[in-house]
Amino acid sequence: QVRLVESGGGLVRPGDSLNLSCVNSGSSFSRYAMGWFHQTPGKSREFVAAISWHGIRRYSDSAKGRFTITGDSDKNTVQLQMNGLKPEDAGIYHCAASPMLSDLVGGQVNGYWGQGIEVSVSA
Repeated sequence: QVRLVESGGGLVRPGDSLNLSCVNSGSSFSRYAMGWFHQTPGKSREFVAAISWHGIRRYSDSAKGRFTITGDSDKNTVQLQMNGLKPEDAGIYHCAASPMLSDLVGGQVNGYWGQGIEVSVSA
């Protein structure tokens, strides 16, 4: 059984940085690609970034150049470093695990979701 637990959210000002972390417990990190999705009220979850177990990374257009996803297979952890945060980045960030990287990029998660963690960006 996979359990995903996110941490690192909070309230920041525009231009600030945050580092989100997701621990994958209960399953080998190498069996899944891991990623992050962003959700705002009334909207579906949108793809932000993903990493395959062997290190291939993919980003949404809005995340490119500002966000970096990294994975630590020893700790079964994936992190999302978010720099230059904008008010539109605010919302709930969900960690996800799926067998294929393309699942995450395409928004078709065939695996597991974390509960989500809130990010607020306000002056």
